[in-house]
Amino acid sequence: MSDDSDQEKTEAATPRRLEKAREEGQIARSRELTTFMLLLAGVGGLWGMGGVLYDQLGRVMEQALHFERSQAYDTARMLSHFLFLGQTTLFSLLPLLLLMLVVALAAPMMLGGWMLSAKSLQPQFSRLNPLKGLKRVFSSQALAELAKAIAKSILVGSVAVFFLKAHIGELLGLAEMPLQQALAQAMRLAAMACGLIVLALVLVILLDVPYQLFSHAKKLRMSKEDMRQEHKESEGDPHVKGRIRSQQQAVARRRMMAKVPTADVIVTNPTHYAVALSYQEQGMAAPRVVAKGADAVAARIRALGDEHGVPLLEAAPLARALYYHVDLDREIPAELYTAVAEVLAWAYRLKRVGEEGGAAPEPPHDLPVPAGMDQRTPRGKQPEEPQT
Repeated sequence: MSDDSDQEKTEAATPRRLEKAREEGQIARSRELTTFMLLLAGVGGLWGMGGVLYDQLGRVMEQALHFERSQAYDTARMLSHFLFLGQTTLFSLLPLLLLMLVVALAAPMMLGGWMLSAKSLQPQFSRLNPLKGLKRVFSSQALAELAKAIAKSILVGSVAVFFLKAHIGELLGLAEMPLQQALAQAMRLAAMACGLIVLALVLVILLDVPYQLFSHAKKLRMSKEDMRQEHKESEGDPHVKGRIRSQQQAVARRRMMAKVPTADVIVTNPTHYAVALSYQEQGMAAPRVVAKGADAVAARIRALGDEHGVPLLEAAPLARALYYHVDLDREIPAELYTAVAEVLAWAYRLKRVGEEGGAAPEPPHDLPVPAGMDQRTPRGKQPEEPQT
């Protein structure tokens, strides 16, 4: 039962799911809204530019109907006259066409924004499957579109019938008016009818836009299993992250071990902890911890130090203080300057004896380690192994 409920798409889409859908070209769209904006722009443009268009197109029609006998025998003049009339018509309609173009580009931004997606342009051969095509034809969305088209036709037809009944007298009176006056009155009535029909489509928009938003959100719903899978992909599989973390630690440990042979001295606990110190007058304000570890790592540090002749000093309190309170590749704190200075001095003398001969110096004892520094961190948390 729980497995079935986990597969049901009952959860709202996450931001990542919405972003992925947008990249694939799946966004909320209302064709009715775009159509309404184009019709509104067209009617408004005709209403505002009607006088200019009437004059310009009237002159074009007059010139087109004007016949000269010489043009009938000269195809070049006939073609030139035809191109002139076409150019004049295009320039007359250009402001209206530009207005329609701007509205066509801006209308989609009102719902879902303007988007260009390469994935939505890729061919989908699955759409050629006739069975899936029939399924889409009889789907709930197709039936909803059919119902919407029928309702819109009834609405537009009702508005048109209402307008004709309300202005039947004016329409019949056009036959008794002079030609110019009748044309002007007819244009006025046509513009009023178109404007009234466009305003009636506002009702369609008020119903279609919320429906498209709801339908889009429903289509992108996710199941609980989908959300868990997305969370796993975004946060990373814990097992994969654990392996990556282990590999990072191994790489960092190898890099750390490579610095052990260059250390000046290794301070041990003697078996639980080992810390390798290095100091260079050029570039270091204080001695630096170049390697540290506990248990097996400490044993490896001691073995590498012994293999390369790095002096080893058993000083448990200092080793613990360095291990707990100094991060890898960090300089030691001022509280440990005196103790580490004694250790380095002993290591330098020991190296000199190894090179020149003589009696080995006595290792330092009772190093001045401040009280409490040889304990764990205040929260009692063991420092982690070095990482990248």
